Amino acid sequence: MRSRKFLKAEQTALSWDTPGLMAGVDEAGRGPLAGPVVAAAVILDELNPIKGLADSKKLTALRREKLFDEIRAKALCCSIALATAEEIDSLNILQATLLAMRRAVEGLRLKPHKVLVDGNQLPRLSMLAEAIVKGDALVPSISAASILAKVYRDRWCAEFHLQYPQYGFAGHKGYGTAEHLAALRTHGACPQHRRSFGPVAEVLR
Repeated sequence: MRSRKFLKAEQTALSWDTPGLMAGVDEAGRGPLAGPVVAAAVILDELNPIKGLADSKKLTALRREKLFDEIRAKALCCSIALATAEEIDSLNILQATLLAMRRAVEGLRLKPHKVLVDGNQLPRLSMLAEAIVKGDALVPSISAASILAKVYRDRWCAEFHLQYPQYGFAGHKGYGTAEHLAALRTHGACPQHRRSFGPVAEVLR
């Protein structure tokens, strides 16, 4: 059963709009030192609800994996997109994140009437959009998007680990852990490292 706070957030998002499809958008991977930033957009089916949606960071990896498959099966439509490490270095992480979000929305098979985005920044879109701080914990479609983005990026890291096992991507997912920083100092940067990020830039000097 949804909490009152949960329902209030949904009602607030819908209160002043005409009826239409609502898409939730979230990202994963703004903080890591390597790899793409991934965004997802999800339009849920009200007639086919998904139990247990929550901020992806609050869920176990196993639960996220199960929900990933359920979201893909039950949502009206969903889309996953990314901005590469090269784009992050060229644009900066904020603009690359907004680019990935825009690509995710544009990749939806159905065009939403309105887009609800986690956080306080909005990508450039052709439809109504609203930024909702902590939306991944309040709005089900944003929760679903956060799960898709997180699982997709974690899988990307696991695959990339096979190419560059010396960095330990399967474990730290690209974040600046002590293990990762030590590997950077020993092996230098690989093609997926974000050269504009401080710890990577220091290695390249």
